[in-house]
Amino acid sequence: MTNRAVLDRRGFLRTAGLAGGTAALAAWMPAWASPVSAGLPTVSGEDITLRIARQTMTIDGRRMAAIGVNGTIPAPLVRLREGQKVRLNVINDLDEDSSIHWHGLILPFHMDGVPGVSFPGIKPRSTFVYEFPVVQSGTYWYHSHSGFQEQLGHYGPIVIDPAGEDPVRYDREHVIVLSDHSRLSPEAIFRRMKVNPGHFNFQRQTLGGLLAGRDQPSKDRLAWGGMRMDPADISDVSGAAYTFLVNGHGPADNWTGLFTPGERVRLRVINASAMTTFNVRIPGLPMTIVQADGQNVMPVEVGEFQIGVAETYDAIVTPTADRAFTLVGEAIDRSGMARATLAPRAGMVAPVPPLRKRPLANMTDMGMGGMDMGGGTAAPRGIDTTAEQNASAKLATGAAEEPMPKMAGMDHAAMGHGGGASAGGVDHAAMGHGGGAAGADHAAMGHGGGGGHSMRDFANAPQVKRDPSVQTISPMPADRTDYPGQGLEDVGHKVLVYRDLMALERNPDVRAPSRSLDIHLTGNMERFMWSFDGVKMSDMHDPIPFIEGERVRVTLINDTMMGHPIHLHGHFFELVTGHGDRAPRKHTVIVQPGGKVSWDFTADAVGDWAFHCHLLYHMAAGMMRVVSVRPKGGAA
Repeated sequence: MTNRAVLDRRGFLRTAGLAGGTAALAAWMPAWASPVSAGLPTVSGEDITLRIARQTMTIDGRRMAAIGVNGTIPAPLVRLREGQKVRLNVINDLDEDSSIHWHGLILPFHMDGVPGVSFPGIKPRSTFVYEFPVVQSGTYWYHSHSGFQEQLGHYGPIVIDPAGEDPVRYDREHVIVLSDHSRLSPEAIFRRMKVNPGHFNFQRQTLGGLLAGRDQPSKDRLAWGGMRMDPADISDVSGAAYTFLVNGHGPADNWTGLFTPGERVRLRVINASAMTTFNVRIPGLPMTIVQADGQNVMPVEVGEFQIGVAETYDAIVTPTADRAFTLVGEAIDRSGMARATLAPRAGMVAPVPPLRKRPLANMTDMGMGGMDMGGGTAAPRGIDTTAEQNASAKLATGAAEEPMPKMAGMDHAAMGHGGGASAGGVDHAAMGHGGGAAGADHAAMGHGGGGGHSMRDFANAPQVKRDPSVQTISPMPADRTDYPGQGLEDVGHKVLVYRDLMALERNPDVRAPSRSLDIHLTGNMERFMWSFDGVKMSDMHDPIPFIEGERVRVTLINDTMMGHPIHLHGHFFELVTGHGDRAPRKHTVIVQPGGKVSWDFTADAVGDWAFHCHLLYHMAAGMMRVVSVRPKGGAA
């Protein structure tokens, strides 16, 4: 069967390529627009006003402090059309600076909305006007890039309809905004993790779990204990602090999207959370993925998909039975879930599946797949840790942490973040798989636990010696683009992986990269410090340079045992997954624990752009850089 036949059978049509523009603005809203938002207020047109203000919200009967836009959480659905121009008047009614970043939108860099990088921010009681042409279509979102406002509710969806015929056929759509919210202030959450990174981990192994066979066997537990590492440390902030939301509604609120049996329903799923990776499924109802990060892909039918913070996926479902279905967004550590209902009539409910067994990290998640853990040894064979351990002992009573400096786009003084030791100079070769300091103290590797030394301490320690004849650890973590996610390896149904994604249309730039760049994702969990290449944003002054038009292969190497959704502003990149000129184009990618991801990108947008982990507290703790694209002929 040809690709075209598959597309037709699953509801795809070839794009007609019709021209569009602002003159037809009144005619482009679909006839089914009234049920589109299903409770999400919508703003559209060429001139839109958005007002940012503090408010409260009620979640499962409990009132909580929040920040909303136009009085709603999530913020209003901004509905645009490819080819139009838009003017967005953003009024800041807060007593602090604010901003809006248009996540995934291609626009001039000074409209990107990152304080300290692309503009100065929006001062209290003032207005900033964003104005730019809309040059794309798809599902996107917007959020604050100031302090921790995003955690408090300052986020909203964007839907951009194509100028011509939509290649995806559907009868009705629902926007599904997944998020997390807490009764604790974000400053309190961050402060507690700085004091104790495992503060919110209520998933630790227990004696009862050992006896019941739910946890690691005793041999593995002794080995991990010897490394002072917690395999249940999957998510920094769990259901112990968070309520997980669908369109601002808690699980008991039961947000409901309606359908008529037999309709093709498009679900535009957006992960607008601060810290939560979700595993999304609808028991009894298969989903066909048709779009990733706003870009159309060849349809692939799945039973579940993992969506990292800031990613978007569009899925088609066709419920034929006259009954309700439960949409489940299970937190990656399975400490809670976001829950909604798809039903033919309001008031209907479906069974809610229980939380599944929580996953445990393994040696592959540490970038040590295949490592012999026999005898509970804490360090890989072939590495002489004596010198490093002696240095560690001398550093055990090191100086107190320095105050955390102000980071571009993050006013830490205003947020009351507390201190953080300076990071820098880490010898990435020492670990044998790219980054982090080596030896028995895995805190230096960002693997959790550890003796509490900062990366600066390890930069001054003697270099770890390696026996070159021993090959117990690969010098580079494995590409994990075919990995469904922790705990999803054997769930009894198809789970989406990045290798399943193929672009519907040929990539716009298929040149081979002219150079390559490796970037390590690093951290120190003992002090909740996160960084690129061992250096925090607050300590980094030089941007990552590119020349306009150049084609570069970037490889992200995760030297930690935590997954990181990495986002590049102002650009799309093509994941290197073996699909040639149909490589999937994305703006955000999860780099799985202990793994790596490569992507090719064309530096086609001149300006300074943020590049960061989209876990909010990781970004605040240093995992952010600036990418600078300079005009041809200019200084790099």
